[in-house]
Amino acid sequence: MSFDPATLRYDAAGLIPAIAQDAASGEVLMLAWMNAEAVARTLESGQVTYWSRSRQAFWIKGETSGHRQELVEMRIDCDRDCLLVMVRQTGPACHTGRRSCFYTALRDGVETEILQPMA
Repeated sequence: MSFDPATLRYDAAGLIPAIAQDAASGEVLMLAWMNAEAVARTLESGQVTYWSRSRQAFWIKGETSGHRQELVEMRIDCDRDCLLVMVRQTGPACHTGRRSCFYTALRDGVETEILQPMA
């Protein structure tokens, strides 16, 4: 039985959160949004495709920067309203040049930068 992206639970805007995780290390890289067509395009091409809420357009991760995300596996959470996209990441995942978008930690009530931009 083949998968139908319409079976996922999207929000009122037709979007579902997608958490990108490095398939080899388990590191959480970023969170972005997909609509049903972005899910289908990702599964078809193997290149992770998101929906840019600010540009209202499809966004193939790394298309302009070269910092691509190659799909290894897509997982669906128990409520079918969130995706885990396991990827092979080329270069930084964050637009700030860091490996992960989650580069700030709260430690003892203080925001602490824990990742520097990649060289």
